[in-house]
Amino acid sequence: MTKQSANNMKTHNPRNMKNLNLLIIAAICLIMASCSAKKDDSPEAKRKQLTEYKQQRQKLEEKITKLEDELDALTKIEFINVKATKTQAQLFEHYIEVTGKVEADQEVNVSPEGSGIIREILVQEGQYVAKGTVLATLNTEMLNQNIAEAKISLELAQTTFDRQQNLWDQKIGSEMQYLKAKTDKEAQKSRLESLLAQKDMAQVKAPVDGTVDVIYQKKGEIASPQIAFAKVINIAKIKIYGDIAETYLTKVSKGEEVYIEFPAIGKKVNGTIEQIGNYIDPNNRTFRVRINLNNPDGLIKPNMISVLKIRDYVADSAIVIPTLLIKHDFRGKYTYIVDTMNEVKKAKKIYIETGVSNNNLTEITKGIEPGMMIISEGIEQVVDGTAVKF
Repeated sequence: MTKQSANNMKTHNPRNMKNLNLLIIAAICLIMASCSAKKDDSPEAKRKQLTEYKQQRQKLEEKITKLEDELDALTKIEFINVKATKTQAQLFEHYIEVTGKVEADQEVNVSPEGSGIIREILVQEGQYVAKGTVLATLNTEMLNQNIAEAKISLELAQTTFDRQQNLWDQKIGSEMQYLKAKTDKEAQKSRLESLLAQKDMAQVKAPVDGTVDVIYQKKGEIASPQIAFAKVINIAKIKIYGDIAETYLTKVSKGEEVYIEFPAIGKKVNGTIEQIGNYIDPNNRTFRVRINLNNPDGLIKPNMISVLKIRDYVADSAIVIPTLLIKHDFRGKYTYIVDTMNEVKKAKKIYIETGVSNNNLTEITKGIEPGMMIISEGIEQVVDGTAVKF
């Protein structure tokens, strides 16, 4: 066979191999016929002729094998193994995530209303107290003396007034004496009430129900309204504040459900927005929302880190694919699906339009329909038209 013949045979389909074999057999027959023209019936001649035939057959078989390999290489299809996922419409939601600040519903730094040396501390840190419980008392020795004197003065003024009133009722004495006695009595009464109020102010009382979290001062120190004596905190109810970018102002409303996570204690709860601030912070362009929560077990502490998830978008029937399957080129965004229209399955490049993204998932608004097979694994190994199997 000439080189040109071999090249021509490469272009044939493997189905023509049968014809090729027939041609080879015909060639062998012609050779045998030409040889039979010079017929030599001796055993030596036949052995020689048989050897020649075998050599010719071996050469032809080598050429046939080579042509078959070349034709197989030209027609063989290489498949890429991929994984594909059928798309379907589903509920899709987008959430705003912000860090929340936890505050106790009632957290008060307690100070006495008056000044004085701390005489006695009546509670301990960690102790639960009811509203009005006396936490500490101040030195009131001078006040006690003044109160005793005021009581004696009031008794004298009361006796004088009673006598003057009795005389006045009998039309004895002047009106001025009666009025002076009455005024003295009222003045002494007011003085005593003032001293008793001062004594009451010398007691440090709990303004709310709660736990004495910290006692700042010690016995013998000077207490005053300007210095905090202790902190009383009630965490049975808490408030959580979150700062949200002003771009979401129209997407957040009062009463909307919020998902709250506390990473430190592994706790997740639901709440609702109780208040939306009416002020935009000029420093970070955010507005504040507040969520109220019950905290009966006391696990949630003030200043604990929390994550607020507020839904700002929902689609009841959306096509969603992993964001990492979305590629970009000069024409726009695209991904690959499996084209199953032909016998051989192939990767097909389709351009898409996207919507909102959330948790590494992206909504597809155009280009993909329910039921399409999206290539979910092996996408980096294919191009448009690549033969695939899954």
